[in-house]
Amino acid sequence: MASLRCSLRPRPPCLLSRTSIGHSSHRHVHPGRFQPFVPPSPSSLGKPTAAKSYTRTRKWLRRLVYASLATGVVWGIDTQFYASSLTRTTRTFSMGLLVALDYKINFRPHPPLASSIAAVHQRNAERLSDLLRHNGGLYLKMGQAIAMQSAILPPEFQQMFSRMFDDAPQNDWKDVEKVIREDFGKSPEEVFGVSFTGEPGKGIMERRARASASVAQVHWARLQDGREVAIKIQKREIVQQLAWDLWAFKVVTWIYSKMFDIPFYSLVPYISERLSLETDFLNEADNSETMARLVAGESRLRDRVYIPRVYRELSSRRVMTAEWVEGVRLWDKDAITRSWRGGWRQGSPGCHGTPMDAPNSNGAAAAAQSPQAALLKPERDHWKGRNQRGGLGLSLKDVMTTMVDLFSAQMFLWGWVHCDPHPGNIFIRRKPSGQPELVLIDHGLYIHMEPQFRHQYARFWKALLAFDNNTIGEVVKSWGINNPDIFASATLMRPYRGGDLSTHRGLAGLSKSERNERHYEMQQAARKAIREILGDETKWPRELIFIGRNLRIVQANNQFLGSPVNRVKITGMWASRALVESPDLPLNEKIRNLGRHVVFRLVLFTTDLFFWFTKIRQFLRLGGGMEDDIESQMQNMAKDMGVELNQNVFEG
Repeated sequence: MASLRCSLRPRPPCLLSRTSIGHSSHRHVHPGRFQPFVPPSPSSLGKPTAAKSYTRTRKWLRRLVYASLATGVVWGIDTQFYASSLTRTTRTFSMGLLVALDYKINFRPHPPLASSIAAVHQRNAERLSDLLRHNGGLYLKMGQAIAMQSAILPPEFQQMFSRMFDDAPQNDWKDVEKVIREDFGKSPEEVFGVSFTGEPGKGIMERRARASASVAQVHWARLQDGREVAIKIQKREIVQQLAWDLWAFKVVTWIYSKMFDIPFYSLVPYISERLSLETDFLNEADNSETMARLVAGESRLRDRVYIPRVYRELSSRRVMTAEWVEGVRLWDKDAITRSWRGGWRQGSPGCHGTPMDAPNSNGAAAAAQSPQAALLKPERDHWKGRNQRGGLGLSLKDVMTTMVDLFSAQMFLWGWVHCDPHPGNIFIRRKPSGQPELVLIDHGLYIHMEPQFRHQYARFWKALLAFDNNTIGEVVKSWGINNPDIFASATLMRPYRGGDLSTHRGLAGLSKSERNERHYEMQQAARKAIREILGDETKWPRELIFIGRNLRIVQANNQFLGSPVNRVKITGMWASRALVESPDLPLNEKIRNLGRHVVFRLVLFTTDLFFWFTKIRQFLRLGGGMEDDIESQMQNMAKDMGVELNQNVFEG
């Protein structure tokens, strides 16, 4: 037993280290004292460590989930009930802050975060252009307003904003139908008496818009009684977005006014009011009818200008129904001037009694043969001839003379000014007599000039052409403007030579560093010039903003057509004539102005000499027209004020 107990006794760990293969007889013995193999005591392990719970991570994950849910809910509500107004405003503020900080940091001769000031302009122009396009609606309308004044902006902005006149995307029919139902309480079929399936005895209407702009889109329809109408329907989201957009516009303008020390924030309420009225189609109908009445009462324009009739019974605040007009857009110069092939003593469709449909057109006759054709608007192009190469056969001089006469009468005689006369809002038709007729549409943006301001403006224009510096200074200072010469040049759209204008020092031959320095000086001079023009904000007539817009667009139209008329002379003649004919002037002042008007006509003879010199030179292909010379002179003068004018911004 003793031997058995001995064999069952466990061996110490040190003995187990001997090699199991007989090739080695060495034993490896642990030099330390023998320790039994037992677990360590809890006291020897120290304080226990708590298990990792990820509490902070879970807290931030919960916050992220809550924030995502809240953002999703706000976005859904904003999208469904507020037409994305909050999203668009947030985008506006973030982009505005980014652009403002970029200019604050980099607007200097050697920008720390850009290669040049031009690069800063380029990237910020792209940012603002993308913002306006993404937001759409009233933002696109603001972008178009900026585009028409972008000659005072750096070239990088001119190039970006010149793209603002592309057609805006049109809304789906379901949104159009909702607007009609909300305004009239009835379906489009009931309101206009139309059918979309060709039901006998009903009119027809196109679901797809013929034109789409930033605020509204236009649909063609034929009513039950045969009248063809243009139904202008406001985009459904505009009403919901209007208040937010104008508020964002005010805030951003206030920030920029403070940041760049340019006092234009005081102009914002007036601009906002005009933009807001442009979305009220009852206001547009009032403007249209007022202009139609004024034109009808002026013998010099009565048979040369046409304002489409508005059908009040089919109009509301967001829907306006007017007479459908066939004509050639002003930008289609070839169609205006190509030879007439519509027949002797015939006018273009719808012009002064000329029937809309002719026997050889695809109108009523084609509709009688094909039920499907009855659902489509007839294409009235028979007057172009069989090969479609004909035109209106009109003189560009007659067309442009009518346009300048119309807008000059608005400014100086009536004080009721259409401020959006770009080529898309002007149709040209041919009367049976072979003379042009100008059709003016889109009467949403108007300004009213009070008699005192209207007479001042007429005196100012007359003084510009007579180089009457005393009168110019007197009128301009009463408007709070500190630099009469700059303002006179901006009004004429050409350098005013009655004052002292410095000579522009070119950039040729300068190093890159010197060019950057010069560019920065020019930008600073531009800001100073703007401050001098704005001058005393309390006296500055707000109407000048939109009058300047009108003048610039009319000048661009004349230039696009090849400068066929002496625009400056015609405008000045109307200004002088209005001081004789205006019914709100006393008789004794009218008599004095009559004598001055005779002298003024002799003074204008010098502008005629220059105009005919440019026409002869243009005919001989030795140079451009009068407006081209004016544009070139303005470009040179503007560089002294830090502005680089782009000649092609306004074409079309």
